[in-house]
Amino acid sequence: MHVNRSTAITLTAMLLAAAPTVAQASPATESGAAPSACRPANHTAKITDAPASAGHHHYRVTLTAPRGYDPCELAGSPTDVRFSDHGSQTRLTVGRYGDQHTAVTFGPGHPVHFDIQVPNDARQVSADEASFTLQAPDGQIPGTSFAEGTLKVATGTLIGPLRQGA
Repeated sequence: MHVNRSTAITLTAMLLAAAPTVAQASPATESGAAPSACRPANHTAKITDAPASAGHHHYRVTLTAPRGYDPCELAGSPTDVRFSDHGSQTRLTVGRYGDQHTAVTFGPGHPVHFDIQVPNDARQVSADEASFTLQAPDGQIPGTSFAEGTLKVATGTLIGPLRQGA
């Protein structure tokens, strides 16, 4: 059987078109190659005591992301902040303070934190968890983040903007 050149080229092209393609993974160091550290499932948060100021007690909420996640931009104070104690949610509404527009980079090796400012003269209630929604420069990040740690909150509690560092 004699196969001419044009038939051979056509058959080769058809076989190559029908062959499964092999995807090549991009290195995790390229932007967009890994899941975002800003997604709630991709970071952890811890509440710790912070230095007090005149008339206020402060707590620091530090967010960290493990290796393997892409850095992202956050801005302003978290919203929808709720506090709970042993699973029971407080009925406390909190406000925000500070610059709500400055962006910070968050990701592996780049922790961020925000402040919880609680008035000393108000009736305080105990809490062991905070839930909140992070903000990006262009809007809200979907999902709820959680932070654990012992704190006391009260009417007049304010949430500060995200800042670089632990």
